[in-house]
Amino acid sequence: MVAADRSVGLWPKVEEIALFLLRIVCGFLLFQSGSMLHFGWPDAMPAGMAPAPGSQLWIGKWIEVVGGGLLLLGLGSRWVAFVLSGMMAVAYFQFHQPGGVWPAQNGGAAAVLMCFACLFLFAKGGGAWSLDSKLSKQPKADQADLP
Repeated sequence: MVAADRSVGLWPKVEEIALFLLRIVCGFLLFQSGSMLHFGWPDAMPAGMAPAPGSQLWIGKWIEVVGGGLLLLGLGSRWVAFVLSGMMAVAYFQFHQPGGVWPAQNGGAAAVLMCFACLFLFAKGGGAWSLDSKLSKQPKADQADLP
C-alpha cells in the first residue's frame, strides 16, 4: 500500500518530463528540417532540390523553422502545434500518400507520427516547463498592487 502511494506522486512528474521532451524533440526536428533550406544547417539542401522562393514547399519550410522554434521555447504551443499538425497532414496526403496506400510503402511514417505528436501537443499544451506556463503565471500589472 505504501509503495502504491509513492508511485502516485511520481507519475505526474514523469508525465511532465515526457511532455517537455516530446515538445522539445518535435520542435527541434521541425526547426532542423526547415533550417536545412533557409540556413544550410545542419546541412544544406542538395542543389536542385531547393524549392523556389514563394512556393508551397518554401513556405512550409518557413513554417517549420518558425513553428519549430516556438515549440522549442514553448511559446504559443497549442496553436503552433495545431498549425504544424495540419501542415504535416497536408505533407503526408500531398507528397507521400500518392506513393502508396501505407506509410511504410510511401515513406510517410515520420510525417504521420509528427502530425499526431503535434495534435497531442495542441490538446495538452506546452506544459509546466514552457514560456506559455511562465507567462500565464505572472501577475497582471493592474493586479500586482492588490493584497
